[in-house]
Amino acid sequence: MKLYQTLRNVGKFRTVFDFGGRDVAHWFPGHMAKGLKQMKANLKSVDCIIEIHDARIPFSGRNPVFQENLDVKPHLLILNKMDLADLSSKQRILTTLENNGVRNVIFTDCLKQRDDNIKELVPMVVDIIKKQPRFNRFESRNYCLMVIGVPNVGKSSLINSVRRTHLKKGRASRVGGEPGITKAVLTKIQVCERPIMHLLDTPGVLPPKIESVETGMKLALCGTILDHLVGEDIIADYLLYSLNRTAKFSYVEKYDLQEPSDDIQNVLKRIAVKLGKTQRVKAITGLGNITVTVPNYTAAAYDFIRSFRKGELGQVMLD
Repeated sequence: MKLYQTLRNVGKFRTVFDFGGRDVAHWFPGHMAKGLKQMKANLKSVDCIIEIHDARIPFSGRNPVFQENLDVKPHLLILNKMDLADLSSKQRILTTLENNGVRNVIFTDCLKQRDDNIKELVPMVVDIIKKQPRFNRFESRNYCLMVIGVPNVGKSSLINSVRRTHLKKGRASRVGGEPGITKAVLTKIQVCERPIMHLLDTPGVLPPKIESVETGMKLALCGTILDHLVGEDIIADYLLYSLNRTAKFSYVEKYDLQEPSDDIQNVLKRIAVKLGKTQRVKAITGLGNITVTVPNYTAAAYDFIRSFRKGELGQVMLD
């Protein structure tokens, strides 16, 4: 580790990432626009908004359209995938969010069979709702919550986790590792009996225009934008930059590198060699066309990115 720190101190690693004039592709398909429209139309039957976001990017990528259109209801922010996030600066995160008007926050790991933090959700929501008038729902003792967020942050996993905790029942909402799994609009699912509580599952909705290329890259790295829209090569390079910048060097041991590197081609070559990811290509030489075996950089980039998303490269904070 001392060698790694020395390399970092003498400026071997990039301090800024060169996006090379790239622009992140905007992904706002029809079901997203339809979903946002129906969310707004169903607000009258909703008591509280549950916004779920990736704990590795607690500030970046939260859809400002949600704040503009759905901020009329009590609000609870769930920062999910806490097992993948470096939360050594957790208090800084909470203070920053509070300064931005977000005071109700829970960190969760919804894929765990038992997440004690999930148990806080129902009593916290009831307390939040009781502090504000319910107007046309004043007589009702049932609670209806709307779960919102950008794609692939764990909305369906949250619903399943709350349901498992309070009803002792299994999966009610489909989950997956790629963005865009939930396309149905406002599926109503009961998750608790005392009190009676339903959650409305919604499709992930990205802002029609992402605020910056760097924000888009963080969203892509966390899997909220389809990889091919950005490119596995640029995502892998941004991941390497992020790991080096935060002194997270577990990739060195995982892929049998001699030392940390800031050269993504070198890293991907080592990954390809270790994993046996090669491809045969035709090359033109003075002796004519020959077939040679070369590292498969795309397959290596894919493995590098997936390892990060599984937490195999350590806990990371991108914001």
